[in-house]
Amino acid sequence: MTTFGYAQSVGYDRRATRLLGSLYRRIAADVDTATTHAATVVDIGTGPGKLLSTLATRRPDLRLLGIDLSPHMIEIAHRNLDGHPAELAVADVTDLPHPDASIDLAVSSLSMHEWPDLAAATRELHRILRPGGALAIYDFRFTGAKTIQQALRTQFGTVDTGTVRLPWHPAAVIARYRATA
Repeated sequence: MTTFGYAQSVGYDRRATRLLGSLYRRIAADVDTATTHAATVVDIGTGPGKLLSTLATRRPDLRLLGIDLSPHMIEIAHRNLDGHPAELAVADVTDLPHPDASIDLAVSSLSMHEWPDLAAATRELHRILRPGGALAIYDFRFTGAKTIQQALRTQFGTVDTGTVRLPWHPAAVIARYRATA
């Protein structure tokens, strides 16, 4: 997984603010339908924390967790959360700091294409999800859908796939993968 330096993290934060608000709102709406009151949600590859901030505003009842490989991204996420409660940690998707069966929903937006060991990542995501817990991954469609689906099916069995179109882009460039533990 690529770790961003400070300047790269600040640049990504600016771009995410400008370009990805509609994606984060869409994911937050999906989280609404996938979670019950007071569910525990972890954002894998949280980056500057934009999704967590959107979720905290929309669903203050959720227990929000976020991990990122970059300490600079975690620093920026703390600032972007602006007092909203969320637990943030520097961690790799293949070694998550969460107990077995402790998460209701694991979500990831635009980070999976950076995961060098997809099989190890999906094993770890399966480990942290409660029985019946859900996984929702949103990433670029051109990142190897067959490989991704195979890795997810190995751990989760059935995988629901779809696409998400961003309002400012003429084509659906985001793939959505959902699975249940």
